[in-house]
Amino acid sequence: MKENPVLIAGTVIGGGIIVLASISNFVVNPELANTISLSSQLCWGNHYIDWGSASSYCPGNAFHWLGTDYFGRDVLSIIVLALPLDLEIAFFVVICSALIGLVLGGLSAFVGGSLDLALLRVTDIFLAFPTILFVLVVAAIVGPSILLLTLAILVVWWPKYLRLARAQILSEKEKNYVEALRCLGLSNSRILFFHLIPNTISPIIVQSTLDIGGVILTFSSLMFLGFSPKPNLPELGTLVSQGIENVFAAPWLVIFPGLTIFFIAFSFNMIGDTLRDLTDPRQRR
Repeated sequence: MKENPVLIAGTVIGGGIIVLASISNFVVNPELANTISLSSQLCWGNHYIDWGSASSYCPGNAFHWLGTDYFGRDVLSIIVLALPLDLEIAFFVVICSALIGLVLGGLSAFVGGSLDLALLRVTDIFLAFPTILFVLVVAAIVGPSILLLTLAILVVWWPKYLRLARAQILSEKEKNYVEALRCLGLSNSRILFFHLIPNTISPIIVQSTLDIGGVILTFSSLMFLGFSPKPNLPELGTLVSQGIENVFAAPWLVIFPGLTIFFIAFSFNMIGDTLRDLTDPRQRR
């Protein structure tokens, strides 16, 4: 890590975001999410920055670092409150996808035959659907729901982990130590779950790290397109959606939540890229 400043930067930014998300309810009163103050709607309370004609200072000379949103709430506080939701969904989708992909991919590669063929055809079906299009169809049918949207993203996210795990285990199971384990009398399930999967998990971890930002971008895009269950939901995509509707009156409502999404995705991508280089020396050449 000392020789890799990119990993240090990504770890510091990503770790700081995770820590802030974990203590968000202690840093900011969660009741702020349900507060509505029309008197301070879309006002800019930071006197150190002037937006020109778009700037509308808050009544009573109230100070807000990043201005207020459509409901008169402090944008910085709402961004802090939005972090747990976005990160929880991202980690849930990525961890579940990785676990499903590892188990099914391992069985597909190790057992082979009709099971392998059936699982590959199932993944082909899901991979044929663009993620955002599939989730949009689900949202249009069942309505806006955080749980259902999360499950819809999960449904189309796990197949690539199956393909990745399958490819790794197909290569790993041909090595000599696997035959030695068989000679020692170990069962197929023990060889798969205690030896093959642990020896092929590094690419899965790297891919999981890279996908955290992707899931957040996908979920925020859905919220931006209007699938938020309620308009005052503290979520980054919802804030950007409100900002687009008032982009000239309150440009800060687009810029700062958008930058937050960017830094989350960028930090985890830096971690993932560096882990890929560290786990595969060929990537460094």
